[in-house]
Amino acid sequence: MSDIAHPVAAVRVHATGPRSARLLPYVLSLPALLVCIGILVPFGTAAWYSLQRYNLAMPFTRGFIGLDTYLDFLSDPDFWNTVQVSAIYTAATVILELLLGLGIALLLRQSTRLNNAISVALLMPLMTAPAIAALMWKLMTNPGFGVLSWLVARGLGVSDFKWASDPRTSMLTVVLVDIWVYTPFMMILLLAGLRSLPTQPFEAARLDGVPGRFVFFRITLPMLMPYIVTATLFRLLDSIQQFDIVYAMTQGGPGDSLMVFQVRAYLEFFQYTNVGRSAALMMILWAITYALSNVFVKQWLKLRERAHGAH
Repeated sequence: MSDIAHPVAAVRVHATGPRSARLLPYVLSLPALLVCIGILVPFGTAAWYSLQRYNLAMPFTRGFIGLDTYLDFLSDPDFWNTVQVSAIYTAATVILELLLGLGIALLLRQSTRLNNAISVALLMPLMTAPAIAALMWKLMTNPGFGVLSWLVARGLGVSDFKWASDPRTSMLTVVLVDIWVYTPFMMILLLAGLRSLPTQPFEAARLDGVPGRFVFFRITLPMLMPYIVTATLFRLLDSIQQFDIVYAMTQGGPGDSLMVFQVRAYLEFFQYTNVGRSAALMMILWAITYALSNVFVKQWLKLRERAHGAH
């Protein structure tokens, strides 16, 4: 009986083996297919809605209008204010976080126990949810009992600093919150890049007595540039899509002084129920991020080819 069972089992394994091998690539690609579907379906839906007159408050007026919503943006001062506010916010946060992150990374470049402990401690703000961080700063900048308001009053003699409640200082406030949260991200990426650089050029420069400024601008900075481009790209794409910090602090106000893309699109949908206009704003934001990412990726590839050519 056992002599018969073994050949039958062997035939079954032989029969099912090739089929499993044929199905394996499809099974392995199934998660990627599901992710693509999960991305493309909402994207296609938003693109379709952006070409329609679609307001939840007036469902009977819904219809296809093509590019009319996009063309209306060209003469809409609110839209251009959103572009300006988003550009200022993105430029200020990315530049300041890059400079601060690079400075901190240079200070912690040597891998010692103290530097490693400090670098871990500096990551604490990055572990805080941006919305929670914004609420913390909202409490600290409260004119009545906020500790930062007290420090400004005692240190600078300004007793009525408005922080996020004044259009003149609201941008400064949210930029400070963003810097507090995301500078550790820039720091840790640049610190990893600095510690991975080869030591031979720096040892040769030290033996030759090359000034530190020359070493930084002619050796460290060019070799670190791929890491700088990568860190800048990540923060740029995240900053231009900022929502939680701005909305938690001021909901885009006072007035429209902080009306960035994500906040305006959110308000268009949930406050004004204008689905078509909200979708069009998100498609424009997607186009901007796509163009910026292409520029930075091409620059990164050029830097990598140049580095390989140098080797």
